[in-house]
Amino acid sequence: MDKISVIVPCFNEEEAVPLFYKEINKVIKKMSNVSFELIFVDDGSRDRTLNIIKEYREIDSNVRYISFSRNFGKEAAIYAGLEYCTGDYVTLLDADLQDSPEFIEKMYKIITTEDVDCVGLKTDTHKEYGIFRRFLTRCYYKLISKLSKVEMVPGARDFRLMTRQMVNAILELKEYNRYSKGIFSFVGFKTKWLSYEVPKRVAGKSKWNIFKLFTYAVDAIIGYSTVPLTIAVIVGVLFCLISLISIIFIIIRTLIFGDPVAGWPSLVCIMFFLSGIQLFCTGISGAYISKTYTEVKGRPIYIIRETEKKSKMNENERKTLINKEKGWQK
Repeated sequence: MDKISVIVPCFNEEEAVPLFYKEINKVIKKMSNVSFELIFVDDGSRDRTLNIIKEYREIDSNVRYISFSRNFGKEAAIYAGLEYCTGDYVTLLDADLQDSPEFIEKMYKIITTEDVDCVGLKTDTHKEYGIFRRFLTRCYYKLISKLSKVEMVPGARDFRLMTRQMVNAILELKEYNRYSKGIFSFVGFKTKWLSYEVPKRVAGKSKWNIFKLFTYAVDAIIGYSTVPLTIAVIVGVLFCLISLISIIFIIIRTLIFGDPVAGWPSLVCIMFFLSGIQLFCTGISGAYISKTYTEVKGRPIYIIRETEKKSKMNENERKTLINKEKGWQK
C-alpha cells in the first residue's frame, strides 16, 4: 500500500485547522487503498493552533506535528515537513482550504498511471486578489520568467503531489534563503499541471500583505538570477559614456562660445538623477551581498521546540532524536 504524506504549514490557523482536518479526512476515507500521514508544521503560532493539533494527535495516530521555537516562515516549514515525512508520495497543503484536498485523489491517479514525477496546481484566477494585485502578479511572473534560468510557471501553487525521488532531490538543496517554487523548478523532473480557480479562505486572514509579497518576489529574483547585477553594470557603463560625451561637448562649447554661468537647476536635477541611479545599483549589489552573508553564517533553517514523539520517550530515545534533528538542521 502506497503512503501519502500531507504537509500542512500552520501559522495562527486555529480557526482553519478544524475545518481542514474535517475535509482531509473525507479524502482519506475515500482513498481507502492508500495510507496517509498528516504532518502539521506549527510555525511559531501565538494562538491555539498547536493545542488543537495535539488534540487531534490524541485521537488520530496518523496525525504528526512539528512545532518551531519561533516563527521561521513558510519556506522553513515546508522544508521541515519534507525532512520529517516518510511517505512514498508527498503533498503540500495550506490549512485555509484555498487548495482543495479533493485534488489529491486525481493527482495520485495521474502520478501512478502516467510518466510524471509531480502533479501541481496552477491558476489564473484568485478570488481574494483585487485587480491591482492580479496585475502585479502577472508582471512579476513575466519579469522572473525573463530573468531566471529556470522555468517559473505563472500562477503555480505550492500544492502539488511529488514522488519520493523528487522530494529527496529537493532536500539536497539546503540553502537558507529558500524560494520553494524556484527550487521545485530547479530540480527538474516531469510535472503535469492542473488548472483551477482559487476560492476564498474558509477562515482567518491571509498572512501575506503587499510588502511581504514584494520582499518575497525580490528574494526569488535574487535567488534565481544574476541579471540585476548585469543590469547594474550596464547602467554604470552607459552613464560613464554619457558623462564622457558630455565632458567633450562642454569643452568644445566653452572653446567656441565661452563659459556663461547658467543652467544650475538642470544641473541639480541631473545630480539627483545620477545619485538615484548609483543608490539603485548599490542596493542591487547590497541585496546579493546580504544573501551571501546569511548563507555563510550557516544558521539552521529552523529550530524544533517539540514534536509528537518527544513527550513519549526515555532519555536515550530523546538524545537520538535531538542528534537526528541536528542532522536535519545541517
